[in-house]
Amino acid sequence: MNKVLSEDFRVYLESLESLKLDIGVSTDVIGYDANVLDLIPRGREQLRNHHFMFSLGERSNILKEIDQPGLVPCISEANSLKYPYEVIFRSLQKLLMDTASSEYIFIKAFFREESMFYQVFEGPFAVIDENMKLTLANSHDAICLMLMICITKKHQLVMSNRRLPCLDTYLDKALIYLWPRFKIVFDMYIQSLYQCDAKMLWVDGTHPHHIVRCYMEFTASLIQLNAECGDGQLDMSLKRLRLAVDDLLVRFAEKFATQKLQHLFLLNNCDMAISILKEAGEEAKELRRYFEEKLESNLVSFVDELLMEYFGDLIKFVKNHISEDLISYTECPKIADVELVVKNFAVKWRTALELMHNEVVTCCSNFVSGMAILKAAMAQLLNDYNRLSECVKMIPGGSSLNRNLVSITSISYEIRKYSRTL
Repeated sequence: MNKVLSEDFRVYLESLESLKLDIGVSTDVIGYDANVLDLIPRGREQLRNHHFMFSLGERSNILKEIDQPGLVPCISEANSLKYPYEVIFRSLQKLLMDTASSEYIFIKAFFREESMFYQVFEGPFAVIDENMKLTLANSHDAICLMLMICITKKHQLVMSNRRLPCLDTYLDKALIYLWPRFKIVFDMYIQSLYQCDAKMLWVDGTHPHHIVRCYMEFTASLIQLNAECGDGQLDMSLKRLRLAVDDLLVRFAEKFATQKLQHLFLLNNCDMAISILKEAGEEAKELRRYFEEKLESNLVSFVDELLMEYFGDLIKFVKNHISEDLISYTECPKIADVELVVKNFAVKWRTALELMHNEVVTCCSNFVSGMAILKAAMAQLLNDYNRLSECVKMIPGGSSLNRNLVSITSISYEIRKYSRTL
């Protein structure tokens, strides 16, 4: 029986190997080795072809199919089907569980000798063990490894529900193989972010970077799997991954010439991160909150830079001369200084408002974020101009500038026009 079962499992394994879909190799880990960066020059297109490596997607369905029958290789080959390795792994384990369960029950009932089961399955265990060691040594797909861990834990539960202890040692041993390999591959992912050349990967545009997107999808996938069956072992690793993504974002942002573009790039990427993390559900709420705070911080800074670009003289004057309470002056203004600011604003405010609106609509990757930026910018503009108007009233001789002042009603009306278009 040992020989018969060993041969059966060997043949089944060989048949399954022909169905394997290769998803991840070491060169696919971005920046992992500067000498083998085959992936980077091809950029977005190559990453699209390797999206399985970073995104869970439909691969999570395997956890809902734990009790489904295993693959039948001849049928899959006839239909030219290929599968990620976790599908093959589940089929192999399913066959092992069902075969071991029936043999264990028979041996225990007929021979009344439980130890005989382990003599019968010594060969099959060795065949599977050898295959697993070889497969894991060449696996660089962290999503697959984490799915295999989840599958094994669910199979432990299946065997527990069957009240059969015959695979306890085997399943524990499988986890002992899987966790260390996952952590090695995960460290490769982390190091790839720190080691990659930001200058080579940088794209001259403020929209979300494709590599950051990949790693945010990877993060969201691991959060989902950690909640499913990670036992909290990934918590610290996920924090390390967040720090590595932060570091890459900062290095990319530093390549932009102005602070405004830096804040816009970070803002767009944080917004993209939040969208991806929302799909991961409640389990990702803590990390989502982190990126929401980061987005808010960069939004405020971007609005400041935006207003400084289009209404710089107004913003500088208000900041340097007028306190928030409109009662005191931080620096006593002169009528000549106020006159220049008031007249400049009266001439250009409509054009500047339109240009600012067009820039935000063009450069924001997310419509909702664009609305938030415009709302914040226009509210700040209205507030600062109101402070300027009050300042004019309080300055001796300021009434001479009344004809040049734009009414708050006019500015509000123009702002509402843009709000309606949004």
